Amino acid sequence: MNLDHEIERRFVCAKCGNVRASVKRFAATGTGLSKLFDIQHNEFIAVSCQQCGFTELYNPEILEGKNNLSNILDLIFGG
Repeated sequence: MNLDHEIERRFVCAKCGNVRASVKRFAATGTGLSKLFDIQHNEFIAVSCQQCGFTELYNPEILEGKNNLSNILDLIFGG
């Protein structure tokens, strides 16, 4: 199961109730030396409502590390 596709499929906006989302991954620097050398080792998933623009961030290491991803997504998006 592709995590990004599954999030997009189950999305319901917490602000306006829209069911269409845009899912993007991005990386960010940490602190200390990683910031100094611009080493982007922190990855996140941004899920944005295509109607109102409300955006939620998720840590893919936590979501992808779960054995029962379906249950985790049910908790986030209902189901």
